[in-house]
Amino acid sequence: MYVSARSDYALRAMLAVAAASRGGGSGGGELVKAASLAEVQDIPLSFLQGILLDLRRAGLLHSHRGTDGGYALTRPADGITVGDVLRAAGGSLTTVRGLPAERAGYHGVAAGLTDVWLAVHGAIATVVDSTTLADLLTCNSTDHAPTTS
Repeated sequence: MYVSARSDYALRAMLAVAAASRGGGSGGGELVKAASLAEVQDIPLSFLQGILLDLRRAGLLHSHRGTDGGYALTRPADGITVGDVLRAAGGSLTTVRGLPAERAGYHGVAAGLTDVWLAVHGAIATVVDSTTLADLLTCNSTDHAPTTS
């Protein structure tokens, strides 16, 4: 798994929007402006705007126009996983030579590598699909990544 700047920025932006909507659930809470997200998370605004568009197209965010506009989650933070965000921002969770793990093909002595890459992909999917934005918001600064059982 390679975590690109785009994926990292997407997660940081989603966490900031989720934090602003705490207690409000889907569509509740404060709308967050792209410029504010960019400043607080130290993300180039022009890059962030493209990411926000992808997150909106994936159904994770909705936007409101106007002077009081901004972005909000489409559902509660406990209903959006890290995997949802990573897939919206970057496509496949695991790539091999730029291809999704399931498309990596080998023959001869290397044929077993496909199974390894698929197992790696499955392990990553298990972690990111069981970790929600709400889980990350409840982690304190001394905790490491949430664990799964």
